[in-house]
Amino acid sequence: MTEPTLVFLGAVRTGSDTDTTALAVRDGRVLALGDEARALARTADEVVDIGDGLLMAAFGDGHAHPLFGGLESFGPQIKELDSVEAIVSEVGRWARRHPEAKWIVGASYDPALAPDGEFDARWLDAAVDDRPVVLRAHDYHTVWCNTEALRRAGVTEATPEPRLGWIVRRADGSPLGTLREWHACDLVLDQVPARDEDELVEAIRRAGHAYARAGVTWVQDAWVEPEMADAYLAAVRRGALSLRVDLAQRADPDRWREQREPFAATRTRVAAEGGELLTARTVKYFSDGVVEGGTAAMLAPYLDAPHSCGMPVWEPSALAEAVRAFDADGFQTHIHAIGDAGVRASLDAVESAIAANPAWDRRPVITHVQVVDPADLPRFAELGVIANFEPLWAQPDPLQTELSIPRIGAERAALQYPMGELARSGAQLSFGSDWPVSSHVPLEGIQVAVTRRTFTGEPAEGWLPHQRLTVDEALTAATAGVAHQACADNRRTLTPGTPADLLLLSADPRAVDPMKIHHARVLGTWLGGRPTYREGVGDPGPGGG
Repeated sequence: MTEPTLVFLGAVRTGSDTDTTALAVRDGRVLALGDEARALARTADEVVDIGDGLLMAAFGDGHAHPLFGGLESFGPQIKELDSVEAIVSEVGRWARRHPEAKWIVGASYDPALAPDGEFDARWLDAAVDDRPVVLRAHDYHTVWCNTEALRRAGVTEATPEPRLGWIVRRADGSPLGTLREWHACDLVLDQVPARDEDELVEAIRRAGHAYARAGVTWVQDAWVEPEMADAYLAAVRRGALSLRVDLAQRADPDRWREQREPFAATRTRVAAEGGELLTARTVKYFSDGVVEGGTAAMLAPYLDAPHSCGMPVWEPSALAEAVRAFDADGFQTHIHAIGDAGVRASLDAVESAIAANPAWDRRPVITHVQVVDPADLPRFAELGVIANFEPLWAQPDPLQTELSIPRIGAERAALQYPMGELARSGAQLSFGSDWPVSSHVPLEGIQVAVTRRTFTGEPAEGWLPHQRLTVDEALTAATAGVAHQACADNRRTLTPGTPADLLLLSADPRAVDPMKIHHARVLGTWLGGRPTYREGVGDPGPGGG
């Protein structure tokens, strides 16, 4: 049975050399463009007037954590709060309204709200002292917990420093309440009761609706544990998955060899049961931590910790060995790399896989790409590495001015987020959000990529202005760049026969004041020709209406 014909009349960004003035959709694919599409409007089942807006390919998110984002709505709402006092008050309010909660779990607090990002357990004790509280920082590399949570986890002054992590301590050696990186955070997080399947599926449903309202139809979930893959498959069975998702299973440096067979089995199972929306083609590696926490791997020591070059999660040779192995298994590589040493080790690992294994369409990704030594910039294009940026971070916000820049100094700070240089070098760029670490709304990141300014306009000349992108380059990174990363070349442009993953904006970002790009509204999002969001229309439910 042929599906209805949908015709859009007005400005259409095709993503190729020329725009057009009409687009027709049938059976989930672009049917026609221009005059041919306009002629179909006379008999179409629905005609949408684009008006002063713009129809374009839907956005993708090349690095995010949708399930975590959905789960954040279940706990204390601390993400937008601007003081320690406000966070403590919200935790106390939520605890009083949820006396049944055995643990109080929330995210994402701003680590710049306390000196050096160090938060005291006693501050949370003032709100809740009889139940454990654990809050993730918005970088998800740090947790802040109360005294009861530390007690439940057995963290005391006698607890040794874990191999991958730091327990921030008071002068007397007792734990302050702030834990940094994997093994330290897990001391407490491993005590938190697991979410049941219903909660995880509901989190996926909520994440999908949030993305639809932002104009996104494909996401790289960049941190997947086994129970999360099960939840996604349950969401598929229940019709609760409303966007395309690729799952990146996380390789653990201590047991990656044991993970090879289970990862392959999960990929096979998802291919069989995930339908057209879900894949599991990727393996994720954390090469290092974060600059603001002093854990990103740097080539030279931190200014405020001259004894430390950060905390590599993998030794470079071990990372290269694991990347070679999973590359040989046919998995796409996706490496978190923040510091210049982390970026170099990641490039070296990809280069070793290319040298060791037969050629294939591997499309390796290095994500975040915060500090890059100039000597390493040409290697992205040379190795075919996709640089996945979270463009919203490329602004001098408090995380930069109060934590990151003082730790690495002006010279290295000037190397951050080299989008412009990499684009000019011929490297492939894609955009992501790292949601819920930061906003999942692509237009916000696109504005920052174009202006390199905060939303209040600082600095007027742009922060590292030579790294700015044009609006069209930024739109391409958020659409065709992510489609390339997704190995979905048929979604790079809108041409007859390509999937109708579409986005209708209230204004053309190329035609407005660059400082107002993020004011454009998403009027509609279509996944394979079916609406997942229409402004002013009731929620059509998972998978469209």
